[in-house]
Amino acid sequence: MRPSSSPSDGLLGGLSGAPDVDAELSDPSLLQAMLDVEAALARAAADAGILPPPAAEAIVEQCRAERYDPGALGRAADATGNPVVPLVAELTAAVPEDARAWVHFGATSQDVLDTALVLVAVRALGPLLGHVDAAVDAAAQLADVHRGTVMVARTLGQQAAPTTFGLRAAGWLTGLVGARERLSQARAAQPAQLGGAVGTLAAFGPDGTEVAERFAAHLGLPSSPLPWHTRRQPWLDLATALGGLLVAAGKVALDVGLLAQNEIGEVAEGGTGRGGSSAMPHKRNPVDSILVTAAARRGPGLVATLFATAVQEHERAAGAWHAEWEPLLDLLHVAGGAAARCARMLHGLHVRPERMRENLDAAGGLLLAEAVAARLAPAVGRGVAQDLVTRAAAGPSFHAALLADPEVRAHLSDADIADALDPYRWLGSAGRFVDSALAAARGVGE
Repeated sequence: MRPSSSPSDGLLGGLSGAPDVDAELSDPSLLQAMLDVEAALARAAADAGILPPPAAEAIVEQCRAERYDPGALGRAADATGNPVVPLVAELTAAVPEDARAWVHFGATSQDVLDTALVLVAVRALGPLLGHVDAAVDAAAQLADVHRGTVMVARTLGQQAAPTTFGLRAAGWLTGLVGARERLSQARAAQPAQLGGAVGTLAAFGPDGTEVAERFAAHLGLPSSPLPWHTRRQPWLDLATALGGLLVAAGKVALDVGLLAQNEIGEVAEGGTGRGGSSAMPHKRNPVDSILVTAAARRGPGLVATLFATAVQEHERAAGAWHAEWEPLLDLLHVAGGAAARCARMLHGLHVRPERMRENLDAAGGLLLAEAVAARLAPAVGRGVAQDLVTRAAAGPSFHAALLADPEVRAHLSDADIADALDPYRWLGSAGRFVDSALAAARGVGE
């Protein structure tokens, strides 16, 4: 298992996580979640009349993480393959003798660890979704403010045609909103796990389903129609949603990093004192873009591991279940860091409209070639229009070549050519797309 400190501690952990998310992923937090499960189990069995209420209260009283040593439990786990067994032994020793027979009654180790990981994930997703909300708000503001800020659109790595920075930000916004929705749905659907040794809850007799429902209710989790010991769809839904968030944040980071290149210079990350180089004093590296991109690169491997482990044998798996724990926590860790850094990056982003216009104008109108061809097509046909524009584009000055070409001038006046070369006239539905993205982000989209 992971070290007892928070995942954000250490030389590298702070570069990939977020402290408020990682606080819920630490060993003490996982340990407390395991004890919360044991307490809920005792309460549920007592509610169903199976376990004596005084014994249940004695067990609950000892379910506090500060009473136990996560490091010692982790070392002891090597003998049994999971940390639940040594924890149950210590919990049993801690309660009065007449309550000991009821500790962990009717459950198996997987019930405790699966449900504890559900609790950890649900709790960590609280601050994580808060960071996503902040990123959504920042992207929405950028889309709104810059709905009319023209810039070069780039396709296949090349300058293509005019677009707006507002539309670029609206694309970021839509990705983040979709990721937020899927993650919220996955969080709400994470169920409690209680099946006993082989998924029958035989120890509870005919009251097993009642205990399972009360158990989930005590933890504030949805109950499952039946145990999911080897039906791992809850983890797959969560992994997919977290992976989708990393893709959405990674898209923002990649675009920011490219637009911040010196040769383009259309945006820059904010933050005083950030982005310095150890060797080159003049550099200002886009640190948040770099770290979010790194997190997005890690995501697919972690998601793939959880999918690879999901095909599990019989009633409970040997090895596949064990392989899930750390990748799941790592995925929450990197997703939390990516969400927090994406929000910071977008809130502090310096947008340079004048540089965007300079880069657009530097092509001498060439990026409006499609618009000129569209003006010519009704008169000469699409094929001929394309040929005329291609010929003009081969010269040193696209605008001058259009003005000097008698075949073009036979159909287009000076004003027609000027209008065709106005980027604001070739933005299509960009503004409407921005409005749609903003409406969806506000929850009022169609």
